[in-house]
Amino acid sequence: MRFMMLMIPLGYENAPPELQLDPERVSAMMRYNEALKDAGVLITLDGLHPPSTGARVSFATGQPIVTDGPFAEAKEVLGGYWMIEVASRAEAIAWAKKCPASANEIIEVRQVQEMADYSPEVQEIVAGFGDLKT
Repeated sequence: MRFMMLMIPLGYENAPPELQLDPERVSAMMRYNEALKDAGVLITLDGLHPPSTGARVSFATGQPIVTDGPFAEAKEVLGGYWMIEVASRAEAIAWAKKCPASANEIIEVRQVQEMADYSPEVQEIVAGFGDLKT
């Protein structure tokens, strides 16, 4: 089962574009990333630049509208993610609990939808797309 662990650093919605990382925190996080890799559960991971450098494309009017960051209405934003493959939700949560996160960080654990989760009709519509590799 694949799970995405989403890092939500509280206050990141107001972070400046030129973010300075604490080397000690980065070292601790890299040890955690190595543990995921050594256990054979890590698929991929990435950190995300602050929302002040991003853009949102909304479709409320039926036409795409682009809004540059930062986003005034944002309460929680993603700071990064890990994609892992484990045997169960409980195992994914156990890995999230091992993260050296600070007091202002939350990790949301979400299972990735697999082809088997879809009805036969939907599986037929998306057939072949699940084989996409980057």
